[in-house]
Amino acid sequence: MNRYLLPASVLGTAVGGAVLLKDYVAGGACPSKAVIPGKTVIITGANTGIGKQTALELAKRGGNIILACRDMEKCEAAAKDIRGETLNHRVKARHLDLASLKSIREFAAKIIKEEERVDVLINNAAVMRCPHWTTEDGFEMQFGVNHLGHFLLTNLLLDKLKASAPSRIINLSSLAHVAGHIDFDDLNWQKRKYNTKLAYCQSKLAIVLFTKELSRRLQGTGVTVNALHPGVARTELGRHTSMHSSTFSSFTLGPIFWLLVKSPELAAQPSTYLAVAQELEGVSGKYFDVLKEKAPAPEAEDEEVARRLWAESARLVGLDMSYGSPARGQSLSR
Repeated sequence: MNRYLLPASVLGTAVGGAVLLKDYVAGGACPSKAVIPGKTVIITGANTGIGKQTALELAKRGGNIILACRDMEKCEAAAKDIRGETLNHRVKARHLDLASLKSIREFAAKIIKEEERVDVLINNAAVMRCPHWTTEDGFEMQFGVNHLGHFLLTNLLLDKLKASAPSRIINLSSLAHVAGHIDFDDLNWQKRKYNTKLAYCQSKLAIVLFTKELSRRLQGTGVTVNALHPGVARTELGRHTSMHSSTFSSFTLGPIFWLLVKSPELAAQPSTYLAVAQELEGVSGKYFDVLKEKAPAPEAEDEEVARRLWAESARLVGLDMSYGSPARGQSLSR
């Protein structure tokens, strides 16, 4: 019997070490225990994955949670799940299609009319490495949903956020932004051969640049905005990637992905942290890699690129750059 003790001990140590290493690599739980009773939180793409888990975490902390999703059947089901698990009945489902400027405007108008305040806006929804699809308004899907949709939504809700100050905006980007480049001559991939990976990276870089410029514009308002990389999580977001479609990749890279890929519950901790942490009061214009503030890619800190992207984004979505509201009759020419 004793001959089995050493191998068993070694195996146990190895497994325990692997689990601890995985937790270290993935990042830990939100260190803040702050609660948010009475605060209203909007989370886009909250019917599944990181968004749903973030909604669950914030519902546990007493928030009034609005799930903003394209698929209302899934959204209602998610809201019901969260209400049942948290016993917080202030969890609502609302329709929002970020691939439609019309839908975004309708959602914002409804929020402005029905909600007394908006304390936290979490721009969580995303499309990742999809085929060369376009939005309802003709934008390349990843740039249109990940950046332009949230750009318009945020601007339309700014007055409500300012009236609710101190309030927070949280933009989910990705480590992939470091490989991104803003091609102002072809933002919508109409001239180049479409590269699904580079299009995704461009959209995530745009989110960090948007965060930087918005923070500059919000100085003195009591509204903060930060971007974050939540880590790589097991969610539906990666359904268009080769890892999900290749048995060989799943088998050979499986152990590595087990180490690096976290659960949606763990991936929701950074969003939760940025939404509630008292020590982040007044912190704005920063980029967080999971739970730690870090410097983003050099292009993400280029103020001229950020200003130019803001102006072009405003033109594309028909936003009045002076007042932050849709300009009447403004052309959406691309």
